[in-house]
Amino acid sequence: MSENLKIAIQKKGRLNNKSMQLLKSCGIEIENFQDRLFVTASNFNLDVLFLRDDDIPEYVQENVAHIGIVGENEMLEKGLDVEPVKKLGFGKCSLMLGIPEKDELNNINELENKTIATSYPRILKNYLAENKINAKVIELSGSVEIAPSLGVADYICDLVSSGNTLKLNKLKKSFNILDSQAVLIKSKRFDNNPNLKRTFEKLLLRIESSLKARKSKYIMMNVPKSSLEQIIEIIPSLKSPTVLPLSNEGLVAIHAVINEDKFWEINEDLKKAGASGILSMPIENIIL
Repeated sequence: MSENLKIAIQKKGRLNNKSMQLLKSCGIEIENFQDRLFVTASNFNLDVLFLRDDDIPEYVQENVAHIGIVGENEMLEKGLDVEPVKKLGFGKCSLMLGIPEKDELNNINELENKTIATSYPRILKNYLAENKINAKVIELSGSVEIAPSLGVADYICDLVSSGNTLKLNKLKKSFNILDSQAVLIKSKRFDNNPNLKRTFEKLLLRIESSLKARKSKYIMMNVPKSSLEQIIEIIPSLKSPTVLPLSNEGLVAIHAVINEDKFWEINEDLKKAGASGILSMPIENIIL
């Protein structure tokens, strides 16, 4: 293996595509990576290792991979000595208690002396300890949802997205244990290598730029000069908006970068203030 910065990414599963899309949005070219365990970027000092998601924290702890993209749930469950660097905003899910449809669980203290089956015993035990609840935790590696119907456990604790799997097993959502998403983690053992540290800092800048751009829009509009100050007050721009002259002396053009959610909140206010030709465009990267 080269002395490039090494990043571990899930080989197959819900985080693989989004992780590769993130690297692509950072301008990193990775070709012919399907069905491979290791590939090198063609235009950046980066090697990509494709691993099982539950192996990634250990590879990063041991500095075999310098950084990795993994679900927070896996990072916390492993409990290894890695440094979480950045939440990435994709791969969102929740670790929740699932209970039989006929049951009611109104207070978390009602878990006292119950038996709970889970694939995340460390997270669940920590949660129970924080709430001073004495419950029996049974670790299962798969098919957790079937445990109550088999009499193995009273309840389950598992990852939930739509909840359809729970319904198929006549279970329903109850208390939320953990909200999880993909996170960039880092080994604590390569900071003494200046070359790797510089490469990591360059990559992190690109990642932060890409994540910021995903939440932002570049907007343009024509505005009567008489309404200019009013419209500038409406626009929650990241920086002072750009004002450009137009051939029509009574109008100016405004260009600005705003949060995507804010665009829909202010759209009607902009039109009422006289803005016309309002255009919203995606942004590939933002460097502040």
